[in-house]
Amino acid sequence: MASRVLSLRIDADLWDRIRDHAAKRGMSAQDYVVQALVRDDFDERFKTAVDETERFYGQDGPLNASAPARDPQSRPSAGIR
Repeated sequence: MASRVLSLRIDADLWDRIRDHAAKRGMSAQDYVVQALVRDDFDERFKTAVDETERFYGQDGPLNASAPARDPQSRPSAGIR
């Protein structure tokens, strides 16, 4: 995988908070920021996949309109914001 450089201008207070969070996890600030970006990207892709699945099957479940309504906590997107 190719590597690229990204330069950011960050407020001093935010930088201090990032460094503190990274230190608590035994990470460098750079690794902490990269991990946060990867995690956010995964969450976004997962939510998109869930949304597409629900659109395909509809809100009430897989192709069975006569099925009883499901508990909202059992939906694939339960707990995803």
